[in-house]
Amino acid sequence: MRIAQTVRDVRAARDRLTGRVGLVPTMGALHAGHEALLARARSGCDSVIASLFVNPAQFGPLEDFAAYPRDRHRDRAIFEACGVDVLFEPAVEEIYPPGESTRVDPGPIARVLEGASRPGHFIGVATVVAKLFAITRPSVAYFGRKDAQQLVIVQRLARDLRLGIEIEPVNTVRDARGLALSSRNVNLSPKHRTAAGALYKALLTAKSAWTNGQRSGQALRKAMRDVLDHEEAIETDYVSAAHPETLEELDDVPGPVLLSLAARIAGTRLIDNITLPDPD
Repeated sequence: MRIAQTVRDVRAARDRLTGRVGLVPTMGALHAGHEALLARARSGCDSVIASLFVNPAQFGPLEDFAAYPRDRHRDRAIFEACGVDVLFEPAVEEIYPPGESTRVDPGPIARVLEGASRPGHFIGVATVVAKLFAITRPSVAYFGRKDAQQLVIVQRLARDLRLGIEIEPVNTVRDARGLALSSRNVNLSPKHRTAAGALYKALLTAKSAWTNGQRSGQALRKAMRDVLDHEEAIETDYVSAAHPETLEELDDVPGPVLLSLAARIAGTRLIDNITLPDPD
């Protein structure tokens, strides 16, 4: 595995790759969810580039950029074990050089749900993704369904900017309680991990109602909120029953729906979602 820490070096490494090149962007603190992304890339591509960059532009002023978990040596070992050919580990100055000011604004879709709770977050996400795409020139990039809104925004970015890059979704990986794997889960105590299982339970409760014929968006949102409200440790941010592509809240749900939610447990912010009908 070659490690490149500058844009010049990773571009030189990319120039030596042939065939189908996959990109897996990460912020490190790797877990089995990241390994699933890397495995999909490895099986579907001739070469794999991964990035490890904690992007300051997607953290708000009151968010946990400094506290975000970091373990570079462990992450490098996982990248290598997963068959990564080139690991891009840039410093902040490589991605945001002095004097740069260009930002990518995904538009209204970035200002609902996570975007409403974290203003400017998706401008930071879209900007760093666009930069990584320009630097590494992948054939295909892999993103998890766990960050559903991010996935929709990246798909639109690639389409709207005519980048010619495929965006391949990878299903969410969960622990035995159903908790979606996240780098932030390390901040949860065993007690709070148990409480966090209510997030997936809330989604499954709404799924069951939908499967049994419930087509009211309001009723589906209430079903999720009722489960979360029953758990004292959970502070609910939002629950949503929205169109999977536009993210507009639905009053009637005759067809596909993205059920999503966000909550805090002991100061740790968690998100989760499922799409109905289940994606392939």
